[in-house]
Amino acid sequence: MSLKGKAAITGFAEMTPQKGGGGKTPLGIIGEVARDAIADAGLKKQDIDGLLTGMAIGDYSVLWPSVISEYLQFHPRYFDLVELGGASATGMFWRAAAAIEAGMCDNVLCVLGDSWTSKTMSVGKPPPFPRLDAEFDAPYGLIAANPGYALIAQRHMHEFGTTSEQLAKVAVDQRKNACRNPAALFGNKEIGVEDVLNSRMIVDPLHLLEIVSPCTGGGAFIVTSAERAKDSPHTPVYLLGAGEAGGHCSITRAESLTTSLVKPAAEAAFGMAGLTPQDMDFVQPYDCYTITVLVTLEDAGFCPKGEGGRFVEDHDLSYQGDFPSNTHGGQLSFGQPGLAGGMSHLIEGVRQLMGRGEARQVETARLGYVNGNGGIMSEQCSVVIGVN
Repeated sequence: MSLKGKAAITGFAEMTPQKGGGGKTPLGIIGEVARDAIADAGLKKQDIDGLLTGMAIGDYSVLWPSVISEYLQFHPRYFDLVELGGASATGMFWRAAAAIEAGMCDNVLCVLGDSWTSKTMSVGKPPPFPRLDAEFDAPYGLIAANPGYALIAQRHMHEFGTTSEQLAKVAVDQRKNACRNPAALFGNKEIGVEDVLNSRMIVDPLHLLEIVSPCTGGGAFIVTSAERAKDSPHTPVYLLGAGEAGGHCSITRAESLTTSLVKPAAEAAFGMAGLTPQDMDFVQPYDCYTITVLVTLEDAGFCPKGEGGRFVEDHDLSYQGDFPSNTHGGQLSFGQPGLAGGMSHLIEGVRQLMGRGEARQVETARLGYVNGNGGIMSEQCSVVIGVN
């Protein structure tokens, strides 16, 4: 069974990210963006009979879908927890489409929200998601995400000659997009390659401006059947293809440091859509680090393996360039609201296809590729989206 064209996103809402908690809780954020997304889709709360959500670092509760249902006073016929880290949002889209196609529900609310304060990951506090393999990795300095992605970057440089200047250009071009996005956390000033390279080295070879800044935020979108989408107040954005891939938690267990699970996920998504990477009008690749973008573009087929650095060096990744990428600024400039981070990429893709990109609108945007990434290149979900 193919899900191509069977369901569409008809409305969305997104919280403007903010540093610190600002008194916001994950549940409160979810309530706000859920309300606004339902209204944006031209629906009422009683029209929603499906719910998909993901975990929140700021409130790591059990039975989270039930907690949300109770808080929103929902009575879903279908609800589930999608726990794929930064791949959760894209993973929700195809799961919602599959549930609708199976007759489980008619309108699905997909929602994520998270808060990040100084206490969220404070020293001495047990981590909300303990790593089972910590005793094998931590003694060698491989703690959390920074060293893992630095390891990938170092290997990419060693194998393919990728340079720090090429990695920096990802952050530079995405900042241009952020400066056209009033919601972006760091959209007040453009930066240059030298700014990135002169920023503090965090883990060699990654600098401060190549790494996401945690924040508080979230978003939601509504998925409905293709038939019901015809009555949407906005241009429906259809799911044309989807693919997922997993295989490791720790990066030390990955089969390769430089060829990721994006490859099978993207191949499945483009295969279902009957399209190629070259058909896309824009891309929204998960960008927790600059190296993530390079590896994603290579493995998704936008350029040959090992040429990601040269590709971003030779192309303009801004919204008005020849290869629009992360037109909202990406998480590097928009901000990463904890486990809700991947939501901004999918919402931005939908925003572009609905023609609601305002000052950063990509002209004649009809097809887009969005990739979600969880862990250290551990969980991948690619979707191809488009309008009729």
